[in-house]
Amino acid sequence: MRRLLVIGIGVGDPDHLTFQAVAAMNRAEVFFLLDKGEAAAELVRLREELLARHMRRPYRIARADSPKRDVAAPYKAGVAAWHEARAALVAGMIARELPEDGTGAFLVWGDPALYDSTLRILDAAREAGAPAFEIEVFPGISAVQALTSAHGIVLNTVGDPVIVTTGRRSLDDLRPDATLVAMLDDGSGLRALMARGDSLDIWWGAYLGSPDQMLAAGRLSEVGEIILERRAQARARKGWIMDVWLVRPAPPPPAPQPDGATRP
Repeated sequence: MRRLLVIGIGVGDPDHLTFQAVAAMNRAEVFFLLDKGEAAAELVRLREELLARHMRRPYRIARADSPKRDVAAPYKAGVAAWHEARAALVAGMIARELPEDGTGAFLVWGDPALYDSTLRILDAAREAGAPAFEIEVFPGISAVQALTSAHGIVLNTVGDPVIVTTGRRSLDDLRPDATLVAMLDDGSGLRALMARGDSLDIWWGAYLGSPDQMLAAGRLSEVGEIILERRAQARARKGWIMDVWLVRPAPPPPAPQPDGATRP
């Protein structure tokens, strides 16, 4: 039976690749790449560089242009139609490019289990008529891990929850007792939090792990506009941006001390 390896490759630093991921790559004979166009060509190049650097066996790349998502459609309906089109494309690629008993691989940005749809699309490809295949998944460094490491912070506070959500849901999912991590924000989620006016601390990062890495942190009311301006400039310059941010309630100011009291 055909076998597909879904391999997390981290979020920009070639050293994010684990030994397990390198070993998995060297089991594959064909790598599937869906090209999302010129704006994402840099992400394709990184995958090609990882292959050139780590492969110790012959391999080939099966490449196809990814279908486009209809951004004018309602979000969930648009994503569902986009995934359906990608699943049909992948089903055909597997049938054409991967022989019976062959091993293919998908190199997934970040971690396959966090805000990535490769596994969903492969499930849908089965329903779309792909030849039978088995899947193995190999974890990768996620954007959340890269963000907290870059800032040298702990993701959670003691005894309180962590909510990982999308930018468009950040205002709905904000809680006074939780750390909120927003993925896939186009800037509108961050601006909505700024307009609400809560006292929040933020840690932001873009192009994490890459030479273009950008970081900012501080009180949201003080650095929010700076972050939005920097991300807009970076997107205009590069044609794409991948960023993530984390907010949580700012600690209360220290209680005033009586005159002459000695602070501990």
